[in-house]
Amino acid sequence: MPVLTPDNRVVAIDGPAGSGKSTVARAVAARLGTAYLDTGAMYRAVAFVAMRSGVDPEDAELVGRLAAGMTLEVSDRVVVNGVDATIEVRSPEVTRAVSVVAANPRVREELVRRQREWAVEHSGGVVEGRDIGSVVFPGAAVKVYLTASDEERAVRRSQEMLEMHYDEVAADIARRDHADSTRAHAPLTVAEDAVLVDTTSRSIDQVVQLVLELVAEAGLA
Repeated sequence: MPVLTPDNRVVAIDGPAGSGKSTVARAVAARLGTAYLDTGAMYRAVAFVAMRSGVDPEDAELVGRLAAGMTLEVSDRVVVNGVDATIEVRSPEVTRAVSVVAANPRVREELVRRQREWAVEHSGGVVEGRDIGSVVFPGAAVKVYLTASDEERAVRRSQEMLEMHYDEVAADIARRDHADSTRAHAPLTVAEDAVLVDTTSRSIDQVVQLVLELVAEAGLA
């Protein structure tokens, strides 16, 4: 497994659903002219493959095998085993299954390996997820943890998922928060050296600028 250091120019952006991390991470990567990786899409891809294959997402062994054997490309599109699943991985069905898949130790081991290889191949980049600064890249040059009020996060996600009512989205976020923060392997947590940013009353541009300032302070800009 590749050994990563801050020299790999990794900017780690973590946070729960609806905190704004995907939008911020993409914008920061674009401003820096560097690669961007959405690790959440990788876990969603595993859930998609399991459901498409008729495998129970809670079957840890079978899902682990699927993760190890699948081909996966995550960029502007999410291509799994040659199938463009960009839209499908954001479906309510996959959203409900992804926390179970993400708690699977075999899946996490496989995807963390791929994430670290990606960073080596791209000489770093902006990587977002739930355990990037705490587990995947503990030596990342910049670590940011984004958060927001429960109400604000639910509003944001309900605007993205028009097929789901606000109350349903809020309940789903609460369920995912609990599942992700209490799982035994790589739980959602704030890395000790991460900068905690509450995005509730901040615009995307303000958060992006704050992250870029941290990047500049780390000597990566």
